[in-house]
Amino acid sequence: MTAFEPVYIRDEMIRLGQFLKLANLVENGVHAREVVQEGLVKVNGEICEQRGRQLRAGDRVELNGLGVEVAN
Repeated sequence: MTAFEPVYIRDEMIRLGQFLKLANLVENGVHAREVVQEGLVKVNGEICEQRGRQLRAGDRVELNGLGVEVAN
């Protein structure tokens, strides 16, 4: 079971690609695009292939066995 660490955002929403960078799960936007397109990112337990998906507090993101939760 993945333990989800909180990652705090400033605003009410954040795009998935931006959140991956903020949470230090990827190095940059290019890397974010690659992992999303390859189907390696899960949002709330389901594979997400939309880098622009809007995330809100409580959404959970997983990549390579690491889990983070959007918090504000």
